[in-house]
Amino acid sequence: MVNEKKRVLSGTQPTGRLHIGHLVGALRNYVSLQEENNCFYSVVDWHALTSMYSDPGKLQAYVTEVAAGFIAAGVDPEKSVIFVQSDVKEHAELHLLLSMMTPLAWLERVPTYKEKKAQITDKDLSNYGFLGYPVLQTADIIIYKANLVPVGEDQLYHLELAREIVRRFHHITGTSIFPEPEAKLTVARRVPGLDGRKMSKSYGNAIYLEDTEEEITKKLLTMVTDTRRVRRTDPGDPDDCPVFDLHKIFSTPTEQADCATGCRTAGIGCFDCKKVLIPHVLEEVLPVGDRVKRLKEDGDYLNDVLDAGAIKAREVAASTMDEVRSAMNLKRH
Repeated sequence: MVNEKKRVLSGTQPTGRLHIGHLVGALRNYVSLQEENNCFYSVVDWHALTSMYSDPGKLQAYVTEVAAGFIAAGVDPEKSVIFVQSDVKEHAELHLLLSMMTPLAWLERVPTYKEKKAQITDKDLSNYGFLGYPVLQTADIIIYKANLVPVGEDQLYHLELAREIVRRFHHITGTSIFPEPEAKLTVARRVPGLDGRKMSKSYGNAIYLEDTEEEITKKLLTMVTDTRRVRRTDPGDPDDCPVFDLHKIFSTPTEQADCATGCRTAGIGCFDCKKVLIPHVLEEVLPVGDRVKRLKEDGDYLNDVLDAGAIKAREVAASTMDEVRSAMNLKRH
């Protein structure tokens, strides 16, 4: 008996240029999963508006950026459904219905809600959309009855919350419409930025896919390292070094072992360690960045891909919403 393919859903916010955190934290997973699963990959523009609602002027350019990034990294429109969230209005309807039954306390305790409100000081994040982000995210996932959701470690709490919302929906309605989505963790669970925090456009600490060789090299050479290594002769701990976290993603096992030993014994300096890493980052990132640039120049192709994806996504979403409306007694006929 042939196993039925699992359904996968993941989304990326169009809030700016894509960086290597997207590439190794999400897009690598997208590409590998599409070979044996039914994959839906969304450019989640409504999510972007939860933080950039007051300045949406660049939203469409960022949508193009993300769609190009998907395809440049290897997501195949013939194998995966690539679409824009707002092109499928059923997401908004399901979000509204789920918000009726999601306790406010569940949202207020989300760690990333508190973290971002504290760290992002140049935007007013006291809006419902930002607080209700996980409910919309849940709607995005379960409207396609997704079994697997590619996520990084920072999104695990959101996914567990989605599972709780599904259980609550089933308990209230007496149905079992949705599977409880499971996390598909990427190998690179946390990609550090230049300052040691998670790489993020919001923190201004990113290496972008379209950065030049010179820009990438300069950024890596100035990246923070283990604070124990004040002087070249000070030994360090690679497990506390953001640069070594990138070695784990990009470098060979032998190079990782050599750099770890050199760090602990002060046999090499931080500059030497970075010089080992840089060629591997350039080798992987530069070709993807070149493809992104070429794809962005062919707007007609990207629009055709997104239009075709929206048609496929709407078909599935509409079917699910028919079940949801029945479960919530919203069908008059």
